[in-house]
Amino acid sequence: MGKFDTAILLAGGQSSRMGFDKQFLSVDNQQLIHGIIEQLNSIFSDLIIVTNRSDAYKKYPFRIVEDEIIGFGPLSGIHAGLKHSDSLYNYMIACDMPFINRDYVHHMINIIEGTEEKIDAVITRYGQWIEPFNSFYCKDLVSTIEQHVKSGERKIHSLLIKSNVFYVAEEEARKFSPDWNMFMNINTMEDIGKYLKIHELLVYNRKV
Repeated sequence: MGKFDTAILLAGGQSSRMGFDKQFLSVDNQQLIHGIIEQLNSIFSDLIIVTNRSDAYKKYPFRIVEDEIIGFGPLSGIHAGLKHSDSLYNYMIACDMPFINRDYVHHMINIIEGTEEKIDAVITRYGQWIEPFNSFYCKDLVSTIEQHVKSGERKIHSLLIKSNVFYVAEEEARKFSPDWNMFMNINTMEDIGKYLKIHELLVYNRKV
């Protein structure tokens, strides 16, 4: 397995704002997650899906894994995906992020390749915050995560503070996604409406 061959799709968890499990969200009679899988499959040769509903993914020819560390939210999913990966660096995306920017994926890979010191993760800044997904995580973080949760820590941010992270400035990331669509999360019905407008525009632009 190559150094950057694997994408990890976090598909588990309930959505309190949507009122149902987002991994089964359908828009225009198609499951949103299916479109995400298609995009990942066109970029990466290996895909790991982390889910609490493995039975729902039997039709897919990918590795389906479940959380081993229970009750730590997205951190549990990151741990499970990295532990089962055969790649050193892994692209991490969530099931409610429908727009994957291929150029930005390769930009992050180039950052890792062009940095002499070992990087644990490539994370994008958003103002004073960070975007924990649409990012790369090193498999070597597995043991760090295990020690992190033993101390009761749940937050990804507090894990990254302990790690050697390359932070991409928001200004740099907006060169690839000026409207920040590559970090869009679908959490509400309003977000679905926004997604449909962007999706229709992308389809139109491909036709002209």
